[in-house]
Amino acid sequence: MHGAGHAVCLGSDIDTDIIIAGRYLRTKNRSVWAEHIFEDLDPALAPRLAGAVILAGKNMGCGSSREQAVIALKEAGVAGIVAPSFARIFFRNAINVGLPVIEAEVPCREGASVRFDLDAGWVEVDGDRFPVRPLSPRMIEILRAGGLVDHWRSQR
Repeated sequence: MHGAGHAVCLGSDIDTDIIIAGRYLRTKNRSVWAEHIFEDLDPALAPRLAGAVILAGKNMGCGSSREQAVIALKEAGVAGIVAPSFARIFFRNAINVGLPVIEAEVPCREGASVRFDLDAGWVEVDGDRFPVRPLSPRMIEILRAGGLVDHWRSQR
């Protein structure tokens, strides 16, 4: 499982209410969620997320357990998220919807070229390689399938 994109840098303790504000959850229209993602943090951030790998600080995805936050990130075109640590429910929600989450300590340089290979266990930022905390083989299978529902369908 591998991916790549340009770096978008975020700080620590980014909670799910910052990712997608509750006022936008009255609709199930995912494109609305993607349009308003991170609106309360930086209204100009949403268009920069297409093809991005988010490089975040510790405790990424804390707060409520809303799966819509992860779905909004995927819908916005985020290729993956790298952080030293994730809130556990956010981490599992990301795997379940097929969004790669990578636990690693990396420097954050806005716009840097980021590549990752979860099978080989590394992430690169502008060519500098860093080890990642390995995912289980089952989590890799789920990501490869595009998420948990697609994984289940492929097992039939």
